Amino acid sequence: MKTNLLLAVAAASVMGLSGCASSPSNQQLGTGVGAVVGGVAGNALFGSTVGTVGGAAAGALIGNEAGKNRDRR
Repeated sequence: MKTNLLLAVAAASVMGLSGCASSPSNQQLGTGVGAVVGGVAGNALFGSTVGTVGGAAAGALIGNEAGKNRDRR
């Protein structure tokens, strides 16, 4: 179950990032990377779908803000 969930999160991230393949901003990269890392961390810590989705959402938010700050520089 966990392996399937991780594969689904990774596949969704790849599909989401492929739309930004031309020249993604740091904000877009941060959002994608944050979602993947957050999803994996959420699954590892809580071991449930809710933990994975919550971790992905939190990671995407943090990555988005970090990337936005880098774009401003």
